[in-house]
Amino acid sequence: MNTPPRIFDGRSSRREMLAQAGLGFGSIALTGMLSQQAVRSETIPTGSAAVSHHLARAKQVIFLFMEGGPSHLDLFDPKPKLRELAGQPLPDTYGPIITPMGEYNAPLLADKRKWKQHGEAGTWVSDWLPNIATCVDDIAVIRSCHGNGLNHSNGVCQMNTCSIRGGRPSLGSWVSYGLGTENNNLPTFVVIEDVPNKVFNRARNWGTGFMPATYQGTALSGNNPPIQNLVPDKSIDTPRQVRKNSLLAQLNKQHARPLAQDQSELEARIRSFELAYLMQQTAPEAVDLSRETAATKVLYGMDDKKTEAFGTNCLLARRLVERGVRFVQLYHGCGSKWDAHTNIETNHTDNCGASDKPVAGLLKDLKQRGLLEETLVIWGGEFGRTPMSEKGTGRDHNPYGFTMFMAGGGVKGGQVIGTTDELGLHAVDDRMHIKDIHATILYLLGLDNMKLMYSHQGRPERPTLNEGSPMLKLLG
Repeated sequence: MNTPPRIFDGRSSRREMLAQAGLGFGSIALTGMLSQQAVRSETIPTGSAAVSHHLARAKQVIFLFMEGGPSHLDLFDPKPKLRELAGQPLPDTYGPIITPMGEYNAPLLADKRKWKQHGEAGTWVSDWLPNIATCVDDIAVIRSCHGNGLNHSNGVCQMNTCSIRGGRPSLGSWVSYGLGTENNNLPTFVVIEDVPNKVFNRARNWGTGFMPATYQGTALSGNNPPIQNLVPDKSIDTPRQVRKNSLLAQLNKQHARPLAQDQSELEARIRSFELAYLMQQTAPEAVDLSRETAATKVLYGMDDKKTEAFGTNCLLARRLVERGVRFVQLYHGCGSKWDAHTNIETNHTDNCGASDKPVAGLLKDLKQRGLLEETLVIWGGEFGRTPMSEKGTGRDHNPYGFTMFMAGGGVKGGQVIGTTDELGLHAVDDRMHIKDIHATILYLLGLDNMKLMYSHQGRPERPTLNEGSPMLKLLG
């Protein structure tokens, strides 16, 4: 169910509601659900976001983030000219190129892939992604992405927040703020990292910046179970648990009353405990993969040690979105594992081998369950790789032109959007800046990136920093 986007006006807060309640977590949860319903039905003030920007094509999002920068030149964007000029310097017509290693002009590096056209659309995909290649008729490949982040920290930050500088709300937080939840017993925005590594910038990637912390992502792990401490202590019976919760609610009420209006962390903490109480009934079932058939687990690659970890996370993402979680972000290669400065052959063989089948399994599973039409799936990293070599066998960071793909959620599959130049360095046609990518995602969810606003210190803030336009060619 789509609900109207909102503008926060600072006149009331969840903390005030909680400060007046203090009747135990059961009552808090009930009040929270009634509050959600009131928010959904409220009249939006004149001059603020529209009640409904436009008809949504997607209900939820799964963002598959390949952290470290996968090489578009070796996966989705074949360049015959690069093979022809391999070993030569970048032509002078390109001018000086700035990379994380400084301004340099290393020899061009040819790919070693076998390329083939797939599906009815004839989309080119390399032999590193044989399973995703079988899904191309449901996929729109975007070859003309570009951004501003030269290193992993600001690149990952921009792909999540539209800014290379920290401190702004993440895309998932904007979606959570704008659309709310479809399941009061589960988080609206969930993030799953690889184990045991951590993604660059950690919680900044799913934080809320200047918005209330209650809209931040809930981080799960790839451990078993992915959510810790949900099962109550067996030594504590239900009446005692209720009494403990009631006392804690009263203490929270007393602590919240004198605090300044702009302190949202306590509100978020109270909400997290309230949500945890509700999740004790719902979340264990949602993350219980033992309920899935053996055939489904094989589809995701969970029968193979190489693909088991990411396959498990992809299956978990499907279970979450079908239960109403609005935005799920999966990181693959946490710790910049896709960062192939040297020996790209080994690096990408390993990373593609671990992620290709799980991603394809997710797309196929969503489709056969009738969920792909309403679920927008996004694949990509913070940037691509350069056509110039690094250390002879690798590629450096390339934010000037790279590839992502989208599927489902109103996206027309079997098409390729945009191009890079003949060597794959710069996006040329139908260029999509990261702000345009975010605008497109929001558009598919029924949100206008220029109408969705949050007032911060008297200034209207928008998710794409007052820029960006949706790529309507993607629509089916």
